[in-house]
Amino acid sequence: MLVLQHPSRRRFISIGSLGLCGLSLPQLLEAESSRQSTSRRSVILIWQHGGPSQLDTFDIKPDAPEEYRGPYRSIETSLPGLRIGELLPCQAKVMDKCTVIRSFSHGNGDHWAAAHWMLTGRLGANGSDRRPRQPSMGAVASHLLGACQPGVPSTVNMNDGGFGFHGASYLGVANNPFRIGDFSYGNEAGRLPTGSDKSFTLVDGLNRDRVMNRVSLLTQIDHLRRDVDNRGIFDNMDRMSAEAREIVLSGRARAAFDLDQEPLEVRERYGTGWGEQALLARRLVEAGVRFVTLNTGYWDDHGNIQRALDDKLPRHDRAVGTLIADLHERGMLDDMLVITAGEFGRTPKINSNAGRDHWPQAQSLLLAGGGYRHGQIIGATNDKAEHPTSRPIAPEDFCAIIYHSLGLRPGDTIRDLNNRPVHLLPSGEVPRELL
Repeated sequence: MLVLQHPSRRRFISIGSLGLCGLSLPQLLEAESSRQSTSRRSVILIWQHGGPSQLDTFDIKPDAPEEYRGPYRSIETSLPGLRIGELLPCQAKVMDKCTVIRSFSHGNGDHWAAAHWMLTGRLGANGSDRRPRQPSMGAVASHLLGACQPGVPSTVNMNDGGFGFHGASYLGVANNPFRIGDFSYGNEAGRLPTGSDKSFTLVDGLNRDRVMNRVSLLTQIDHLRRDVDNRGIFDNMDRMSAEAREIVLSGRARAAFDLDQEPLEVRERYGTGWGEQALLARRLVEAGVRFVTLNTGYWDDHGNIQRALDDKLPRHDRAVGTLIADLHERGMLDDMLVITAGEFGRTPKINSNAGRDHWPQAQSLLLAGGGYRHGQIIGATNDKAEHPTSRPIAPEDFCAIIYHSLGLRPGDTIRDLNNRPVHLLPSGEVPRELL
């Protein structure tokens, strides 16, 4: 019996893997060109898996009782009337270029279910059955749009360390993200891993001529492969081979990973750890990557939340604030959406362990760029940040915001496992304030 394994994108990025399958050169070029979109819009999603606290970041409640308001004071920002947590000074400087949504809300407190809902637009997984049922937004963008330029992956995921579904599901392995970083559960993203650019080099003594000769010779087995493939697996492998060839031979991806090409003052401005990775995210979208996800730590702080946030928030703040400022200064911000979120917020009342528990009823989101109107606050919560009092925003709206920035609509379709057309989202709309 012939067993066809689903290979990983990383395995195919190495050009030596062209020995497993291939297309004729015209077919290869056609596979590449069919996925290239004229749109230059891209997304950098800063994913805070575990759920960040709204009361300690963007929805400070200074007049609430101490057990609600927490340990932090508020500070002024560049957006008149908006005050945010004192551990966010870098983001405070760019708030006039951002929108804060304080009224994001849903009703699911299960990490896996809520993360699946947020990142795919549909429920489908939960803590007892964690298999993703739907493709992520990054995978959909890869499938429908491809990379902004040839020679780079369509999607990249850094530090996929916990709750979240960033893969392609039934859209196939060719739309999985290229993954870098530490993927251990509860990862705190200590530093940028070294050697990532080595994935984009020629192996096994191959050179450009030998690669193209190998591609040409492999067309001889095309007809045999098609006879045994009834699940479209080889279609995914073909596309991955085409991308691997282009990625390795162009050198664009390898150059994007080389942070030493940045001036020292830029690298020092971003800093190490998540800051370094935010700089890498900027370089990747500059090179043409469509969708980058940067996972910053583990925000599920059920105990001693002040100690945890004293460590995480300054690092997260520097990465996000510096990235937005840098994109604005380079004139790039309008062409890409930067958005931060986790799967839910935290309980307004601090628990007996000095932490905050799961609270899907209220969370604050931050976004900048993406062609949207900014310098505003959307929605509000009650005096303890327990629930929205105006303009509630749901997970499908969150996904609609991201899709719209890429030129996609909730009513656009993809094909499911049964080859039936399905909408990207069952519902959802972009808040009118952003348009």
